Amino acid sequence: MNLKQLEAFVKVAEGGSFSKAAKVLFLTQPTISAHISTLEKELNVRLFVRNTKEVSLSEDGKLLYQYAHQIIALEKKIIDTFLEDEKKDVRCISIAASSIPGHYLLPQILAKYSERYPDEQFRIMETDSAGVVEKVVGHMVDIGFTGTVLEKKHCKNIPFNRYELVVIMPNTERYQRIREEEKALNWISREPIIMREEGSGTRKEAEKQLRKAGIDMEGLNIVASMENSEAIKKSVKSGIGVTIISRLAAQEEISAGALLDFPIPSAGGGRNLNLVYNKNYQLPASVEHFIKIVKELFETA
Repeated sequence: MNLKQLEAFVKVAEGGSFSKAAKVLFLTQPTISAHISTLEKELNVRLFVRNTKEVSLSEDGKLLYQYAHQIIALEKKIIDTFLEDEKKDVRCISIAASSIPGHYLLPQILAKYSERYPDEQFRIMETDSAGVVEKVVGHMVDIGFTGTVLEKKHCKNIPFNRYELVVIMPNTERYQRIREEEKALNWISREPIIMREEGSGTRKEAEKQLRKAGIDMEGLNIVASMENSEAIKKSVKSGIGVTIISRLAAQEEISAGALLDFPIPSAGGGRNLNLVYNKNYQLPASVEHFIKIVKELFETA
C-alpha cells in the first residue's frame, strides 16, 4: 500500500462517492477504483458497502479510516513544517452537525472563525445526533455539534449553549383558544403530531419531556416523521399537525405571527447543545482555535 491509495480511500470515505474523490484528487474514476481495489486485495477486506445511491464504509473500512486519516494528516503536517515557504494546501476543518446547531448557530461560528482565520476552509456534514457522534468516534470528522449527549468512549462533550423546546401550532382561532385556556400539555394527545426522525436529538428530548408531562407515548397520533425542520414548520402552517421543536428554529415564524407557541411546562429551562470531539486524537491547532471561538461566542450562555 502507498500514500496515494490511502488518500484515495480517505476521499471516497469522506465524500461517499468514487466520482467525487476523483474530482477532488484530479484523477480519473477508474484510477480511484484501482487504488481501492488494490487496498482491498492487499488487506484481504471489503472496505466499502456499495449500492445504487451511495458508498458507505464497512466495519473494516471504518477501522482503516481511523489509521489512514492520521497518516494523511501527518503527511500534511510534515509538508507544512518543512515546506513552509512553498505553496501550502488550504487547511480544512471537518465538522458534523445535527440540524439545530447546524442551521441556527454554526453559521455565526463559521463567520467569526473566518474573520479571524481567513485562510482556512470547512467541510460540513449534516446528520442526526447519533450520526454526529458516530463520525466523531470513527474520527471521520474533527469536531461535532449535537443536541444530545450519547455516552460513547473517547468522546468529550462541551456544553456551549442551551435552547428550549416548545410546541408550535397553526395560528388559527382553535389553537389560539388552546394557547389561552390550557395550562397543562394533555391536549396534545388529541392532536395530529409531526415528529422529527428517529435518532434526532430533538425527538429524543421531545419524547422525554412528553413522558415527564405524563403523556402516554403509545396514545399519540403521530401522522408524520420528518428530517428537516423547515419542512416540519411548513407542514404545521398547512394544518397537517402540531410539533415539538426548538424555539431557536421557530422564533422567526413565532415573532411574525405565522405560528403559535405553547411552552412545555416540564421543560426545565431547556437542554444543552454540545460540542464534541474525540479525546483520543491530538487536535490540530486550527480545531483548538475553533473550540476557543465557540467558547468566546457563548461564554455567557
